[in-house]
Order: sequence, then structure tokens, then C-alpha cells
Amino acid sequence: MNDNIDPNDINNIISLLDGEIEKGVGRFKVTMDESVNAGETKENYHHGRCDVGSPFSKGDFKNLCDI
Repeated sequence: MNDNIDPNDINNIISLLDGEIEKGVGRFKVTMDESVNAGETKENYHHGRCDVGSPFSKGDFKNLCDI
């Protein structure tokens, strides 16, 4: 393990993720963003899960202009 990693940082991340799971969040995308100050978080919400059983994931979606 990297000597520069503080175990408390890892525990804080795990606690953050556990809290989101308890709220019902099913997916995470974690990115580093230099525009966010150290110690702050920024959350974006994606409506839907279009990749699970959707026409888009199966490749049989229709162009709305053709309907």
C-alpha cells in the first residue's frame, strides 16, 4: 500500500459510499475535479438507467422522427 495514503481517508470514502447505498443509490461515477475545493464534494444526478435492458442497450431503439 502507498505510504502516503491515510487510512482515515479510505474509511471516510467507504462511509460516504455506504451512506449513498443506504439512500438507494445503485451506481457511482467518481471523478477528480480541480474546480471543486479540497474537502468538498459535488453530486450530479443521472435520470434513469438506460443501459439495463433498454432498447438502447439491446440495439433495437427507434428514431423518434420515424415513429
